[in-house]
Amino acid sequence: MMYVHLIEVAIWSGIAALGFGILFNIPKSTIVTVFVLGFLAGLIKFSLIKLEVHIVLATLIAVLFVAVVSMPTAHKIHHPPVVFCIPPVIPMIPGYFAYETVLSVMNFIFIEKDPAKKLLLIDSIFSNGFTMFFILISIAIGISLPMLVLRKSTVKKLDN
Repeated sequence: MMYVHLIEVAIWSGIAALGFGILFNIPKSTIVTVFVLGFLAGLIKFSLIKLEVHIVLATLIAVLFVAVVSMPTAHKIHHPPVVFCIPPVIPMIPGYFAYETVLSVMNFIFIEKDPAKKLLLIDSIFSNGFTMFFILISIAIGISLPMLVLRKSTVKKLDN
């Protein structure tokens, strides 16, 4: 049952990547590749999370995979790497943690008066906020590091 759930989540990741790709007007010849990269990124991330790897590290590994695979793929299909790299990564943006952070801040400021509950809200603000921040940092590092290391001239050497 766990494998079915992982495949389902990976399919939804691929669909989300495809949706963002279409939103950003990617070429028609890249649609299948963007879906597959989104699917594989979701499969990697959620498989690692099921194996109890922290979400920040799981996100970093999945984004690194997408970025590394995007470089030679972009060269073979003759499109910029950004076309293959960005849409599969956008669904990994930590909206849940951002929502929980803002909700905790709003409850802390406007609703809660009990000091004990305010301490719990402070804990929620910091834990969700830092998790969100580090996921965003891991996405930025995961995309930019392979792009800097595997420049166009290096990727062309992979063809030989």
